[in-house]
Amino acid sequence: MNFALTESQEMMVDAAKRMVRDRIDPVLARHPLDKPLPKAAMLEIYAALADLGITAPRLPVEVGGGGLAMLDYGLILEQLPAIVSLSLTSHEGTVARIYSGCPPEISQRYLPDLIAGRKIACTANSEANAGSDSNAVKTRIHVEGDSAWITGRKMWITNASVCDVLNVSCTLGVDERGRPIAQRALVDLSQSRVDIREIGVTGLQQGHLSEVVFEQTRIPATHLIGEAGDAAKTLTVGWNGNRPLIGLMCVHLAQKAFEMALEYAKVREQFGKPLAAQQLVQQDLSDIETMIVTARLLCYQALDAMDRGLRANGSSAMAKRYATQACERAIHLAMQVHGAMGITEELGIERLWRDARMFQVPDGMNGILALIQGRELTGISAFR
Repeated sequence: MNFALTESQEMMVDAAKRMVRDRIDPVLARHPLDKPLPKAAMLEIYAALADLGITAPRLPVEVGGGGLAMLDYGLILEQLPAIVSLSLTSHEGTVARIYSGCPPEISQRYLPDLIAGRKIACTANSEANAGSDSNAVKTRIHVEGDSAWITGRKMWITNASVCDVLNVSCTLGVDERGRPIAQRALVDLSQSRVDIREIGVTGLQQGHLSEVVFEQTRIPATHLIGEAGDAAKTLTVGWNGNRPLIGLMCVHLAQKAFEMALEYAKVREQFGKPLAAQQLVQQDLSDIETMIVTARLLCYQALDAMDRGLRANGSSAMAKRYATQACERAIHLAMQVHGAMGITEELGIERLWRDARMFQVPDGMNGILALIQGRELTGISAFR
């Protein structure tokens, strides 16, 4: 077991940091912190991501993908601003789903622009009554001849308001046992009419989270993805990868808060000496670093397990659940070190805390993640 990065990994991390500093941070700085970025700004960011080779990291190199190991992808993603990394996982996860199920002519039509960052993609799965329970999806798709029609309402969809194509989870009806027959569909917004509404949220406010409404939305029947019934498996594979990646997004935020707290503790004086000389402040700083390091290692472990072909359902769920909780707590302690300054908008650490809280929602709430881990431990499902 080797905890040191290889020379190649160090180069990837350094390249990601430079790209963020030179090309992404300036775009974010030009726009209000509390408003979703315009699509033009997102396309600037995606051009940078494409140049770094991470718009399709899970696809093979021979089809234009990055061909990255999941751990290497996680090392790169950890360096990105949180709103960018969350948008990217929605986009690249959708690219992977299109690649795995679309007819060749559809893949050839859409993948080049998506990989080049000229277009943005997202996956629409969650609904008002189908969040953790993806089998409760009610959005219907009806196929007749060379057309299909989608009717339903999706919630909490990342990238929807700036995307060009959506991978939509639908149901064709139920089977003989009363279970939904899932079907994925590709919706091209240049061809089909869809109502998309931004949702105001507490954090990640430069990002895009939306409600999507389909009312007899027509798509070509050629835009059906995969086989009927394969949606759940495809989503699960994606979630297993996304969960530790989301954990690393929280690690990124907590690391920033820790660096701010450490610097502040060295320069801020109370009772005649720096805060850093106070025993309780040293304890807080030690606890913050410990939470960050343990969260990071759990996420790396889950990603490495996937790279080695091991079953990662439990380790992936554990990594996200621990990282999102621990990093929110770490940022809270960093705010405490700053005292009154910690709650000011001027300093920005409160925004890190609000952003971190957001990550406990996507790809499985913490209670569900505990049950997934419990199922892996016991072999017994608590769901149904």
